[in-house]
Amino acid sequence: MKYCFVFIASILLGIPAISQDIYSCKNAGFSFFSSAPLEDIEAKTDKGVSALNIKTKVIYFKVPVNTFQFRKKLMQEHFNENYLETERYPYAEFKGKIAEEVDLTQPGTYEVTVDGTLSMHGVDKNYREKGSITVEKGKLLANAKFKVRIADHHIKIPSLVVKNVAEVVEVTVTANYDPVLK
Repeated sequence: MKYCFVFIASILLGIPAISQDIYSCKNAGFSFFSSAPLEDIEAKTDKGVSALNIKTKVIYFKVPVNTFQFRKKLMQEHFNENYLETERYPYAEFKGKIAEEVDLTQPGTYEVTVDGTLSMHGVDKNYREKGSITVEKGKLLANAKFKVRIADHHIKIPSLVVKNVAEVVEVTVTANYDPVLK
């Protein structure tokens, strides 16, 4: 499985699989928070994967949408069956590039801007978002928080529960990267 991920990441990131410029994360954390008049909704997963090429600054995330865990089982069912339709659209993916010229081989914390495309619920949308990458002891830690307007991804909320789900959802991403090969 590890080598399959490395191979796929190398193709997506456009570099040879033996490069030491690729870092990967097999348990990227994703959470989202929706604050609406009647109810706050939060869900989390650590089942995402990610790859980052520190030379080309290309970054990739993929998460199985049905792995998000909710406080209430019914919320989880509605999320998967009615809103995100996870049988039809099983993954959310982001492919982007860090805009700044940063040297991610050097220790430190770097504020970055990432330009890319979020593919979710069958809709691709461009985003330009801020985040940070910390380089320490040969590992990388990436963090980002951004907002997603659910209508932008053609996610429909029935009028009966419109006061339960916010139009804009805050998404948080955390990924701890290790070098793929040394």
